[in-house]
Amino acid sequence: MSTASVPAELPSDGPALPEEPPFRDPALPVGERVADLLSRLTLAEKVAMLHQYSPAVPRLGVGAFRTGSEALHGVAWLGAATTFPQAVGLGATWDEELVHEVGTATAVELRAFHHHRAPASGEGRISLQAWAPVVNLLRDPRWGRNEEGYAEDPLLTARLADAFCRGMAGDDPRYLRAAPVLKHFLAYNNEDDRCVTSSGVRPRVLHEYDLAAFRAPIASGAASGVMAAYNLVNGRPCHVSPLIEDELRRWAAPTGNELFVVSDAEAPSNLVDPEHYFDDHAASHAAALKAGIDSFTDHGEDSAVTITRITQALERGLLDPADVEKAVRRQLELRFRLGEFDPDLDPYAGIGWDVVDSPAHRALALRAATESIVLLRNDSGLLPLAGTGRVAVVGPLAKVLFEDWYSGTQPYSVTAAAGLAEAVAARGGTVTTAEGVDRIALRATTTGGLLTATGDAGLLTVAAPGGTEGPDGTGGTDLTDEAALFDVFDWDLGVLTLRNVRTGRYAGLNDEDGTLTADRAQPGGWDVHETFRLEPRPDGTLLLRSVLTGRYAALDPATGAVTVTADEPAAAEPFARTVVRDGTAEALAAAEAADAVVVVLGNDPHINGREAQDRAGITLPPAQERLLQAVAAVRPETVLVVMSSYPYAVDWADQHLPAVVWTSHGGQETGNGLARVLLGDADPAGRLPQTWYRADDVLPERLDYDIIKAGWTYQYHRDRPLYPFGHGLSYTRFEHTGLRLSSARTTADGTVTATVTVTNTGDRPGTETVQLYVRALGARYEAPLLKLAAYRKVRLAPGASEDVEFTLDAAEALAHWSVAEDAFTVHPGAYQVLTARSAGDITATAELAVTGQDPAPRSVLAGPVPATAFDDWTGVTLTDADPTRGDAVTPADPGAPAGLTYRGLDLTGARRLSAEVSRTGADGEARLEVWADAVGSGGTLLAALDVPGTGGRYSWTTVTTALVTEVGGVHNLHLTLTGELRLASFAFTA
Repeated sequence: MSTASVPAELPSDGPALPEEPPFRDPALPVGERVADLLSRLTLAEKVAMLHQYSPAVPRLGVGAFRTGSEALHGVAWLGAATTFPQAVGLGATWDEELVHEVGTATAVELRAFHHHRAPASGEGRISLQAWAPVVNLLRDPRWGRNEEGYAEDPLLTARLADAFCRGMAGDDPRYLRAAPVLKHFLAYNNEDDRCVTSSGVRPRVLHEYDLAAFRAPIASGAASGVMAAYNLVNGRPCHVSPLIEDELRRWAAPTGNELFVVSDAEAPSNLVDPEHYFDDHAASHAAALKAGIDSFTDHGEDSAVTITRITQALERGLLDPADVEKAVRRQLELRFRLGEFDPDLDPYAGIGWDVVDSPAHRALALRAATESIVLLRNDSGLLPLAGTGRVAVVGPLAKVLFEDWYSGTQPYSVTAAAGLAEAVAARGGTVTTAEGVDRIALRATTTGGLLTATGDAGLLTVAAPGGTEGPDGTGGTDLTDEAALFDVFDWDLGVLTLRNVRTGRYAGLNDEDGTLTADRAQPGGWDVHETFRLEPRPDGTLLLRSVLTGRYAALDPATGAVTVTADEPAAAEPFARTVVRDGTAEALAAAEAADAVVVVLGNDPHINGREAQDRAGITLPPAQERLLQAVAAVRPETVLVVMSSYPYAVDWADQHLPAVVWTSHGGQETGNGLARVLLGDADPAGRLPQTWYRADDVLPERLDYDIIKAGWTYQYHRDRPLYPFGHGLSYTRFEHTGLRLSSARTTADGTVTATVTVTNTGDRPGTETVQLYVRALGARYEAPLLKLAAYRKVRLAPGASEDVEFTLDAAEALAHWSVAEDAFTVHPGAYQVLTARSAGDITATAELAVTGQDPAPRSVLAGPVPATAFDDWTGVTLTDADPTRGDAVTPADPGAPAGLTYRGLDLTGARRLSAEVSRTGADGEARLEVWADAVGSGGTLLAALDVPGTGGRYSWTTVTTALVTEVGGVHNLHLTLTGELRLASFAFTA
């Protein structure tokens, strides 16, 4: 089949369209209309619709359709649009009503783009399917995409995602304003090697944590779609996960609407290369379609590749036409719900272009930016600032608002310095600014000329020698010439950005010829072309090197042309650096002349931590830390503002500064929001959506997704963090008193009402986020230290009180996933209900007893025990039992014993053991031992099995043996696995 792009319109090769086909009749149910249209499509037309760019079918009057517009915190990639705080900033609001409004505004603007602007690529209109929100949980603060998620907690994430989705979808009972898609399914929280790494997720973590964030917005019907993730889970790529059908679509079924599942970009091809999970693309695409992927985002606009692969799968019998129809039916249902076939009835069709960056949306952006700000520390009451004196705003983020990869194009930007300058001036004060970065010149040692931005484009060349003599005694351009001066921003790990003083723009690499131009508004793009290293040589000179390509800047001495084309240092041009202005000295001068200093530090969202790149650590760049400490030494009245996509371990600041504030990259109104909070016009209402760990806290391995055993998040982290989940201070004081439960006892399916009185005991109005946690006492399983069960934002005037009431459904709030029952369950016993200001600041506790019968021990004679149904483990990797479904366990290191623990098994009557095992080879030892109570001394060996070679990892066999020792009663069972083997299940027989 041709590999040329399929046209946006398919040829008319099917039956002619009658005058009034049923699918055009809005009086009919959507299901009937979809069925009618589906029956009129040829198989070739249906196959073509499986690609992201679904072509038009002109003979039926069906237009082209594209899946996916980016809309994470405002419409992105389409032009200027209202830009809200990053998702992690929206998460910090803990405000569902606000996030609902942001979702509404985003969808309204997406509608405006859909109706009034042409797409940048492809045919038809800009898609109303929005690839947002991201509900991956912020397990590891080093995740490069931390900015995209709402929180580390599944309840908070699910509730905010549901609110955002409801805002996007609208409240019309028939038509969608936009179609939100949850990203990325499943257990996706690392960037490095993300396409080939497997997230090991045992059943408890799967159901209590990772799945939980997806469940609510799907079950409510707010989300209309899901995007599969790049990674693998338990050795199986997410794009062929049985959980798509087993869980996601099971939750969606009661809503009456289909769930439309899309692939991530190029992920279908990844199934063969680099994952090597399938031998060929026809087989991989067939498996993905059968697993529930409805739309293939692959090879850009070139749908021919996908069409060829699906067609080959059909020809080989790997797919049935019904498999294709099922996916197309889901797409068509979505398109009907978006009003495509009923433009006269679509309630959102009349949205005009004037909604984009409208005054109402600007006000909402300011509110979101303001309410997302978190006051982390205010020890001496430095905040709020009076604003009537002299304020210095310093730091590399003082005068810039960065966009991120999924950010919209800001229609305007109010920086921290600009926002404070306007607000302070209104109070009669003054603001000075200093970025605290060095301004340098780079002199080519070959010619003596300076690297200079020339012409309108800012092309970097080395000027001919001559002119004013520099301080080093060599000739070159004048060191006062702004075209030859660069402000150097140090982002750690040797990564720098260079902003030319004359152009005011960053130097960037041009792919086509390797030249450099200082014409970039800020670093950006999928491949960041604006980052460099200045690598020292033994003689003290420096080599300019592109981070992107790894190549060095070379000089043509005859012309002064500079190109980043040298592969080796020997071919590169050495430069001598002259510091024209000491950035720290400039900042210190501003600080000494001020009454208070606001130091704005943080990250550039495109550098050293972003999609496809995880962070190396959690501390501030050393250059920023040095600047902060130097400024604080001369002006103790220093406020640190961390503007970042993720937490930082600001231990020194917490110990030595009077005030620390955090904001995400908060969109176009960031500076105004900061000014409102820092000057006291708004009470700081944000609360941390994730734990801020200390610098010396040893974080678990990045790929350790077992939050229970690893100790991730506030639920299981035992050391005291720098700032706990839910932390955030106010300018006033709140007391929580009189916590009472409607009943001190309940059943596993009962409900309890918890009420607490919240009082503003300060002299200012303020906002309190009352957090309700639960925990199990004396649990038979490793229960969370705390688990968020509910929360409520309360705004109170000075002296005012309010009774805050929460209704707790025991089956939701107190349940855990029982590996013995393979279901959620609530064990009878003692629990606590706790009110809190944060996970580290409990204000009151009430005791709650759950009545009922204790669960019976697991009887080993009742049936096979899945190997993954363990309670504890050491040295084990979770893997796939089969490409289609089923999980197994295998030693992480075949050379070291691995262990599994199963608690509370009734071994009464057990006399024989069987195990379902596989093994690819036959050399060396592969052994399974089963012990009661303990391994070795103190335990009893029940059985030992040698595992034979089975010919492949998916070739399973059952090995059996009589028990060495028979023990009755209830015991903890311990399995040891040694060598190259996989275990899917084990069973005992009488």
